[in-house]
Amino acid sequence: MKTYSATPGEVEMKWYLVDAEGKTLGRMATEIATILRGKNKPTFTPHTDTGDFVVVINSEKVKMSGNKWTDEKFYTHSRFFGSLKELSAAQLRDKDPAMVIQEAVAGMLPKNKLSKRLILKLKAYKGTTHPHSAQKPETLTFKD
Repeated sequence: MKTYSATPGEVEMKWYLVDAEGKTLGRMATEIATILRGKNKPTFTPHTDTGDFVVVINSEKVKMSGNKWTDEKFYTHSRFFGSLKELSAAQLRDKDPAMVIQEAVAGMLPKNKLSKRLILKLKAYKGTTHPHSAQKPETLTFKD
């Protein structure tokens, strides 16, 4: 029996909708990373993008346990001397709440060329409205 290897042309991608209100960030990010990568499908191939699109709404209402809103730090650097900037998770949530979810999911994807394409399939939005209603995303629920 030969091992199945998916090719990019035969992968059927679906759209999922996740409501982040009241969800724990880390637990939600692991589930989203699994869907983006395609590990929930029987046709999973490690070197091919077999995952689905994920739309996250209410990104400003995500939860973190303990002191993580103040202790968790996000860094940006432009590669010029003295340009290292540091924001806590609470500051980043106030500035751009979708970025908190994107950073958490990006940290759970593999560090390779494929992950750059995978993170582009994650769409996170503040509030309940999103521009992807034409794709008819299915509502996705996680067990807590």
